[in-house]
Amino acid sequence: MLSWEHTPDLLPMRGCRAWIEINLTALAHNVQQFKTRLSPQTDLMAVVKADAYGHGAVTVAQTALQAGATWLGVATVPEGIELRQAGIAAPILVMGAVNHPEEVRAIALWQLQPTLVTPKQALVFAETLATAAPTVPLPVHLKLDTGMARLGFDWQRAGEFISLVRRLPQLDPVSLYSHLATADSPEPAVMRLQQQRFEQAIADLRAQGLCPPRLHLANSAGTLAAPDLHYDLVRVGIGLYGFYPAPHLRAAVDLQPVMEVKARVTHLNAIAAGTGVSYGHQFIAPQPLNLAVVGVGYADGVPRILSNRMAVLVRGQRLPQVGAITMDQMMIDVTSLPDLQVGEPVTLLGQSGPDQISAEDWAALSGTISWEILCGFKHRLPRITVETAVRLSTTDPAAGLRK
Repeated sequence: MLSWEHTPDLLPMRGCRAWIEINLTALAHNVQQFKTRLSPQTDLMAVVKADAYGHGAVTVAQTALQAGATWLGVATVPEGIELRQAGIAAPILVMGAVNHPEEVRAIALWQLQPTLVTPKQALVFAETLATAAPTVPLPVHLKLDTGMARLGFDWQRAGEFISLVRRLPQLDPVSLYSHLATADSPEPAVMRLQQQRFEQAIADLRAQGLCPPRLHLANSAGTLAAPDLHYDLVRVGIGLYGFYPAPHLRAAVDLQPVMEVKARVTHLNAIAAGTGVSYGHQFIAPQPLNLAVVGVGYADGVPRILSNRMAVLVRGQRLPQVGAITMDQMMIDVTSLPDLQVGEPVTLLGQSGPDQISAEDWAALSGTISWEILCGFKHRLPRITVETAVRLSTTDPAAGLRK
């Protein structure tokens, strides 16, 4: 991946073709909005896995910590190492399952905190660390499966699991956690069943004197849904980046999108009626049109399925994209802007004038979720940090966000 910061001669090129703007003010605002939902005893973990959902892990982590987050969450060991190499000292939870001794040694070396989900995994950690002779036990987080059917040990056998881990001198179980499968649903039955199972496991462990000192359960949706899901720590992912996990949670806080995706017009072309546009001629001009070629495509993270379905913003106007989106370019109908010039900016995601296009809009058109849209932007799009005022609502926290 090209490091623009380490190649100063190339810095002026960052906005020449296409780029992503990361609004650090909006990011800090979102962290603080979540902090208002929490008691002073509850910590906030900023989940920065998948390169902070495509926003840039190091920059997001630094800003989130400055704004009040106290923990960081990643999915993989290399993601945690990247943060440590950037000089970040905050506790980092690796939420994915780690089973290879080399990863275990890296976790200990870089002072990361792993998730344990099986006794076998715990034994691999203990055996590996025994040969490495660590000076202090490694902090580990034990995960229970309360209804996600993904990672986690059977919640009904939590005592068995934790008893084993406590007998291993190389490991220090510092937290117990689980993950909610349906916290974004307006029907809370499954979420509450998971909480009941988590509570039962906690009660059983406390009765045996085995319960770890820290408990956590809530993701972004759980954090917004109910205070009794907060426990000692909440793990905030999608909300950090300005997106609501579900429409019914919009009233809880005022979130602002952090990412805007922009590109430039690289060519202008006048075509006659009946002209086919792009591969496969999926679009035939119904009348004479002025087209603009924009220097961004599916290799940058614009889903090809959006061909002939999406729109962009130019000078505050919403203009249709036409023809198949190609690897590096797309075409838009700019007939309504006859004086448009090569080099003018095009907003793919973000706000231009009074109009706004969101990752949620792309997700709805693509039949997916905003998480996937955000994570799809490739690293050949440079991330450029900006700091601009956020748009605060005056009455309803969701005012101005609804379309």
